[in-house]
Amino acid sequence: MKQLLFAFLLFGFAAFGQEFATKEFTYTEFLGYVKKYHPLVKNANLEINKAQANLMMARGGFDPKIEVDFSKKQFKDKEYYSILNSSFKIPTWYGIEIKAGFDNSEGVYLNPQNTLPNQGLTSVGVTVPLGQGLFINQRMADVRKAKMQMKLSQSERKLQAIAVLYDASLTYFNWKKNFNEVKLYEDYNKNAQTRFKGIRTLIIQGDKPAIDSIEAGIIVKNRLLNLEDSKLKLAKAKLEIANFLWLENNIPLELAEELIPETQLEFTIQESLKTNDLLNTDFSITNHPKINALQSKIDILNVEKKLKANMLLPKIDVGYSYLAEPSYLDNYQFQDYKIGLDFYFPLFLRKERGSLKLAKYKVQETEFVLDLEKVQLTNKINAQKLEIASLLIQKDLIKDLVQDNMTMLNSEERLFSFGESSLFLINTRENNLVSAQLSQIALENRFYISNSELFKIMANPD
Repeated sequence: MKQLLFAFLLFGFAAFGQEFATKEFTYTEFLGYVKKYHPLVKNANLEINKAQANLMMARGGFDPKIEVDFSKKQFKDKEYYSILNSSFKIPTWYGIEIKAGFDNSEGVYLNPQNTLPNQGLTSVGVTVPLGQGLFINQRMADVRKAKMQMKLSQSERKLQAIAVLYDASLTYFNWKKNFNEVKLYEDYNKNAQTRFKGIRTLIIQGDKPAIDSIEAGIIVKNRLLNLEDSKLKLAKAKLEIANFLWLENNIPLELAEELIPETQLEFTIQESLKTNDLLNTDFSITNHPKINALQSKIDILNVEKKLKANMLLPKIDVGYSYLAEPSYLDNYQFQDYKIGLDFYFPLFLRKERGSLKLAKYKVQETEFVLDLEKVQLTNKINAQKLEIASLLIQKDLIKDLVQDNMTMLNSEERLFSFGESSLFLINTRENNLVSAQLSQIALENRFYISNSELFKIMANPD
């Protein structure tokens, strides 16, 4: 059922433009399904959503806050006290906090310092950090790091997606390689069967010795053995490629039996992977996801380093609040106020200085990794370009080699028809041709993998 559904999905949209009989499942279509539906690619997209959630959490440190503290004690018809402390706080970017409050208290046994006017007391004030927390504090650092984490997540999404696409490509190439080998052995099995029947006819007619039927039968059995082994490999390759075939709602699919790999893949793969542009032009690694990810990590570590350096300053928080009764808010009397001063400073700062050194070392460590990654990426790209260029030359050579072996086989068969050759020589020529064609299939597979590795190094799945 899944196979029929998959075949319908693959070819239903093309029914107007092509016949169903083609049954090709192209490499571009395969990559499209992996990009859109594979669970690991979806997981990579979730990294950005998680970074957005972290940014929302970090910005929550600047949300205004309402605080209410109410306590009351009643015992034997006496109200010992009733105390209300309420406030509205607005944190700002540079550590300054604006606060408005309303306090009210009453009772027989009220603490004198909590004695307030009958209508209560309002206050409007501000708290300013003069040392730690003025130019950078934990809330500011969290927001900055969360924004940088967004860029880091975008780079990591690309790297995770490209890894999935690369693994998927290898399974597609393996499927195509085994499919071609099965077709090759099927053709030569037919040839061996036909030759075996012909030899038996010639033996009956007395034109060939009986021993030739044994040799022809050996070739038939070898071809059947090779064909069976290649079919097993093809069946396993289909199961492997099915790991990357999904639909919406995480519905897994199986590869339909009617589908075959793209026959002209060698002419389309570079355009599908966009490696043709790289082979003709120089590739800049400035915007490479790995480079961007490492640079984002360095930026995050630099924010942490600034925060650690800020901890070396003394903690000095100065607060001022204007006090007034609710009915006298429009009559400013600045002699009614409340001020406060908090001071904190460790004498040796060993903990703070140690934390700062560790933060500096982490930045240096990541910078070393960044410099190394730049060199490695450049060398990998150049090496891969050289490999692809070499494989193109090897493809032409192996093509000529196959053609030459085919010519030799045809010539040997003609000599055999004239009685000037033997079945042993024909089999030898055919085995050489089969080996050359298998090498051609393997070389084509190397060419596909090499382009896919260049695609992985470029790390541009979009």
